[in-house]
Amino acid sequence: NCGVHHCANRAGQKCSSGCARGNRIFLRQSVIALPTVIVLAAGKGERFKASGATHDKLQAPLCGQPVRAHVLAAVRASGLPCHVVERADTAHLPNPGMGDSIACGVAATPDANGWLILPADLPLIQSNTLLVVAEALQQYAVVVPRYEGQQGHPVGFAPSCREALMQLTGDHGARAVVAQHTVCRLDVDDEGSVLDVDTVEALALAQARMQKSHAS
Repeated sequence: NCGVHHCANRAGQKCSSGCARGNRIFLRQSVIALPTVIVLAAGKGERFKASGATHDKLQAPLCGQPVRAHVLAAVRASGLPCHVVERADTAHLPNPGMGDSIACGVAATPDANGWLILPADLPLIQSNTLLVVAEALQQYAVVVPRYEGQQGHPVGFAPSCREALMQLTGDHGARAVVAQHTVCRLDVDDEGSVLDVDTVEALALAQARMQKSHAS
């Protein structure tokens, strides 16, 4: 069994925009070796289509922007390096899954100081969540954020995980790599770390959450 550590989140995440900017600056300064965010955008979105969607999941409109644009905006706001794995990057593989996308992204960033694995269908993800995971990754090989007890994203991996990540295939993501290491379970105040838009109902919920946030 892998070891589990419950890590403290040093920056509160529910605050005004000014406070959020201050937290981002503080956290970015505390992360000595910046890991690269691997944004997974190669999936086919089959569950989304099966739920009755008429748009590609990552291009579906959400408060005036495509879903993936919200994710990329959060990554840019974090100031962390980023690499996006697109469908074209895994098109040469038979039936590529999340594991293949992760392996592809890690292989494409050999000089990275670790990786944060972030699916592109989490439009409410907060930039501060990326930074607190990056900060915890300075001390742990694997960092898994949790929101109200539910495992979320991005999952952080230290450079020592590189070879194992590059061996991943199929649809199980990086679970096998997580199971091999002592894991930092990091509680975050960010519903966006778990609210993916795998169905049209989930997209409607994300829209309602975003509209409420903009109104407050």
